[in-house]
Amino acid sequence: MGVQKDRMKFNVGGRVMETTATTLANAGRNSMFGAMFDDNWNLILPSNKESERFIDRNPDCFEILLDLLRTGELYIPPNIPEKLLYREALYYGVLDHVRAAKWGPFDGNRLRLSRSLQGQAPGDGTAIRAGPDGGCCVAHGSMVHVYDWMLDEHPPLNLDYQRVNDVGWVDSDNIVIGVSERLGRGDGGMGLFNSHNGELRYKFQVCHENQLKSYTAGALSFSSDYKIFSSCKGRSNEYGVGVWDQVTGKQIDFFYEPLGWSLGDADKLQWLEGNNCLLVATMFPRKDNCYISLLDFREKKMVWCWSDVGATFAVDEKRVRDAIAMEDNNSICVVNEFEDLGFMDFRSSAATSIRWSSRSRLMKGKMPEEPCYPKLALHGGQLFSSMNDCISVFCGPEWVLTSRLRRSYGGSICDFSIGGDRLFALHSEENVFDIWETPTPPLV
Repeated sequence: MGVQKDRMKFNVGGRVMETTATTLANAGRNSMFGAMFDDNWNLILPSNKESERFIDRNPDCFEILLDLLRTGELYIPPNIPEKLLYREALYYGVLDHVRAAKWGPFDGNRLRLSRSLQGQAPGDGTAIRAGPDGGCCVAHGSMVHVYDWMLDEHPPLNLDYQRVNDVGWVDSDNIVIGVSERLGRGDGGMGLFNSHNGELRYKFQVCHENQLKSYTAGALSFSSDYKIFSSCKGRSNEYGVGVWDQVTGKQIDFFYEPLGWSLGDADKLQWLEGNNCLLVATMFPRKDNCYISLLDFREKKMVWCWSDVGATFAVDEKRVRDAIAMEDNNSICVVNEFEDLGFMDFRSSAATSIRWSSRSRLMKGKMPEEPCYPKLALHGGQLFSSMNDCISVFCGPEWVLTSRLRRSYGGSICDFSIGGDRLFALHSEENVFDIWETPTPPLV
């Protein structure tokens, strides 16, 4: 950047401070300080170069943030409440700088437990989803609790006693919630809500033969071109996967469930950007058997599928509990109830057998009284798998177990999610969720 070495004086709450254009430019174009530069990154000074820019804000916080822009390091004195500093950073548009200084880039092998939060009521945690800005939302029964990156809770969303099946972030300001239909009420389905105040912006309708239908919305997934996918179960023929435009809320497609398959009951959807396909997985205990498929909505066909129906192995030992597509490896990873990983190549159109890899704990005979079935996640080239009160991290081309994250308080982990450079793990028994962060590298 062609930044001139001009100086700028600020009068913040009565305290005068001076800094350089270079320091201010470090805040970036989208900050309040970035707006003080022209298109060539020349500082726009007041008409009187000796005058000061007055800002009616907290001078102590301004000094801390100014030092952060100078050095890239964050030091918060004990007399400054962190939330006060975060509020001021948000005002100046440098909250991302504070977050980057507070914790380093996400690395599963360096994660450390930051804190744990207790839910409003114990038990029956449904799902936890990391937000794009470091916050999260927790589905618990018919409630969705939304937290910002400072882990302050927004007004909770009450879905009128309808069970929440899944929730997902469209962006930092909007979340989509899928709920079960209640017989005799004609409701259910999905809605787009404001994550800050809980306002319902619009509902996603299912239309069959030019008639609006009530349905149960199951698993959710999102694509980069603003599409929302949801597994759907209706009262007549509305079984399958629906597609909506998240900008307009209009239904744009529907993949009906083929005979003998299971799409409407799916509990895992994942959009594959590179293959332009949707992974749909229905697993035990939702169904007695497991069904995994890749759907191509352009040609309206199932381009790859696998099921354990008629499998020759002992189902009790190799029953699939979760699945995730790994596009870089052209494979689908699955996990069983003993946290053994298995892999299938989806480049072959024919169903293939699972190549099991038993590098994890042997859990046979050690299952808790109320087990939480394992979940999988892929982030930054690392594979994560939860089991009981532990999350395992696998790395490398052979997916070697390299780390384990364990936190026993709250019972077994029923769900976890990664986003905003944080890992959130939800425990089932006490509805407690943990926040794991990567510490910043030590100063040299």
